[in-house]
Amino acid sequence: MRTTLERPPAHVCAAFGGLDDGSEPMPDSTAWRCGDLVFKPVTDKARTLWTARALDYIHEPGLRVAKPVRSSDGRWIVGGWTASRFVAGTPEHRGDASVLAAVKLHRATIGLPRPDFIAGRRDIDAVADRVAWEELEVPLEETKGGRWFEVLAGARRPIKLPLQVAHGELLAGLLFDGDEAPGLVDFVPYYRPGEYGAAIVAVDALAWGGAKRELLERWAHLPEWPQLLLRAVLFRLASNALNPRSTRAALDGLRAAAREVSGVL
Repeated sequence: MRTTLERPPAHVCAAFGGLDDGSEPMPDSTAWRCGDLVFKPVTDKARTLWTARALDYIHEPGLRVAKPVRSSDGRWIVGGWTASRFVAGTPEHRGDASVLAAVKLHRATIGLPRPDFIAGRRDIDAVADRVAWEELEVPLEETKGGRWFEVLAGARRPIKLPLQVAHGELLAGLLFDGDEAPGLVDFVPYYRPGEYGAAIVAVDALAWGGAKRELLERWAHLPEWPQLLLRAVLFRLASNALNPRSTRAALDGLRAAAREVSGVL
């Protein structure tokens, strides 16, 4: 298994047009930057290939997308590494700007096909998503979010919106650089209504980004907004309850978000 200190080999850098002697590790990441390129080690080939194709597909003026780079012979992966263009910025909690970015992103990704690997996902978030959408039932620890899930779950109603690829972790993954458009460097796909991605952003902003209920009200024009917010908060509550490493602070934020969401149902 690679460590965060292993730099991309010289032949990998050369294959993508980079210089191996100028690479630097990126903070809190296994990625390395070499000039205009960012190299990442591949841990899941299917997901890496899908992400490269998805980011290459997106053409939206309101987003700065970290476009994947093909090697000199046309490959997305060389020697267990992939490369993309560097996008400047840092994660920031900008509620409305992030929701708007989600809306723009999902309008730009309507044509993306459902990833084959989604059905096989068994990680905590994938299970939590299915629980929130009533596709799966699993026990949820009451003291870690299960009780709030139980209270809110009865308000679920059918949602009649088309399914598409939706980003499930956008708030944490957007990069902001002054007045520049938000930067998108990754894609965590689910297959749900596109507005679900915006709802997750709003719930995350309420839980951990300092946003208030007014954020929810400003985006109330989105279709099925109350029900999508409900699914989003149930998703996060289920994930928290299933995660053995979840913290008290995370649950406190989710409780606050749950209270605000219940107020718009």
